[in-house]
Amino acid sequence: MQQLKRNNMRMTRQRQVILEVLRKNNTHPTADEIYSMVRRRLPRISLGTVYRNLEILTELGEIQTLELSGHQKRFDGNPNKHYHIRCMSCGRVDDVPLAPMAQLENQLYGATVYTIVDHRLEFIGMCPECSRQQQPDKHEAQP
Repeated sequence: MQQLKRNNMRMTRQRQVILEVLRKNNTHPTADEIYSMVRRRLPRISLGTVYRNLEILTELGEIQTLELSGHQKRFDGNPNKHYHIRCMSCGRVDDVPLAPMAQLENQLYGATVYTIVDHRLEFIGMCPECSRQQQPDKHEAQP
């Protein structure tokens, strides 16, 4: 929230509630899901207000917007650089417990004429729940 003060942005009630909701939920919700959660505390808030404030909070570095390969945008209350893994079956998104690979960006400096400003790395797999559902039940397999 210090970032907001540095940019002379006021922490409105709506922005504060959206930020609190995101920081309490590590589910990486969509804007619609955030809207539903925020409406419990601010019943008169509009979906447009939620979208605008998510953009502002992202621009200010308070949250992250996750644009995961062709899926609906999701939002992360943790603004620090980290990776994510997405379930290819149900779409669940979790944090990956790996430190960001800054050396990857550093290696590209000599290998390309691009100026590297950031990178994104998305892992794709099956969440534990979907993996369990895909495995046949041992009792059913036996005659």
